Amino acid sequence: QRLDDQRTELENSSDQAEEARKQTLEKERQLGILAGTVAAQGPGITLTITDPARAVAPDMLLDAIQELRAAGAEAIEVNGVRVVANTYFSGDAGDVQVDGKKIEAPYEFAVIGKPQDLEPALNIPGGVVQTLEKEQA
Repeated sequence: QRLDDQRTELENSSDQAEEARKQTLEKERQLGILAGTVAAQGPGITLTITDPARAVAPDMLLDAIQELRAAGAEAIEVNGVRVVANTYFSGDAGDVQVDGKKIEAPYEFAVIGKPQDLEPALNIPGGVVQTLEKEQA
């Protein structure tokens, strides 16, 4: 009986160690995606802001990023520039920089996440889409 108890205890501790290892690997993957050091893949959406009047300012693009993140976006790129935790937008309307790299309209967002969560977030009243439509972007 005692040996059976020891064996069961060892099996349980081995299962717990394996589960802890899996959780650690998943957390490492998630942090890598947020830091931009790991490639992200999966379903998502694309958002194109044409901005023919060159009226879109950096803060408008940042608002879009924040709404997408709040809706569960796992990874975002704007015109090929990966958006990470310390990404910054600067410049003026029609002269936008992301992390010091100049980007030009059309602004192409590639977003990894659940489309059923991301799309409604952009279309909320007073949200990104409405704001950009007012600017005719």
